[in-house]
Amino acid sequence: MNQSALTPSFLPLYAQIKQLITRSLDAGEWQPGAAIPSEMALAQRYRVSQGTVRKAIDTLVLDNMLVRHQGKGTFVSTHADEGTDYRFLRLRNLADEPEYPHSTFVGFGRGKADAHLAARLSIRSGSALVLMQRLLAFSGAPVVYDDIRLRAKLLKGISSALVEDHVNAHKGTLYSLYETRYQIRIVAAHERIRAALADAHSAPLLGVAVGAPLLCIERVAFTYQQQPVEWRMSVINTAQHYYFDELN
Repeated sequence: MNQSALTPSFLPLYAQIKQLITRSLDAGEWQPGAAIPSEMALAQRYRVSQGTVRKAIDTLVLDNMLVRHQGKGTFVSTHADEGTDYRFLRLRNLADEPEYPHSTFVGFGRGKADAHLAARLSIRSGSALVLMQRLLAFSGAPVVYDDIRLRAKLLKGISSALVEDHVNAHKGTLYSLYETRYQIRIVAAHERIRAALADAHSAPLLGVAVGAPLLCIERVAFTYQQQPVEWRMSVINTAQHYYFDELN
């Protein structure tokens, strides 16, 4: 496999293959929801063993970039798949019962990145941003208030009507909108979690008193090659919900 110009030679071979497959995903060679070539075909393509390809695919499955369907093959993960559209939403109710949120957008506009957002989104200060604010309600009660900032140059033509039409018509997430409308797939997110108190803005939106305890999550969402796309600050009323994660 002559890939020395593309991949660091000190990486394990399966990790090099993982990088090459990721580059193909990033380039759009295989679209979300589409099947990728078989392990045998990829082994021939990269001139490595089928076991090396399998290990590379295993890591991409763990990273949620690919998904295996028994008896059918391996497919590019998509936020449009039923059951995976809320994969990045880590809230569960105290009864651990299945529950899906209803989105209500309470603000939409344009702005510019300050120094903090510029650093988090890897852009220059003053770069154009799309601003969105929304509430997520569970069982009819508001639980999450999201303040969302997006890199405007990646989402040309986005509007409040487009966003609401997509979410309402398809019962989808913002991430499925980015994917289907702009071919931007969110594959990873970094979160910073801390305790917070409800302020005069968030308290009435979430139906709590000013000073009530909330969970605050600052998230940066990435597409392929660790390119940041979205920053959001979520404040959450955890009276009936908790944040869940699995550590492996």
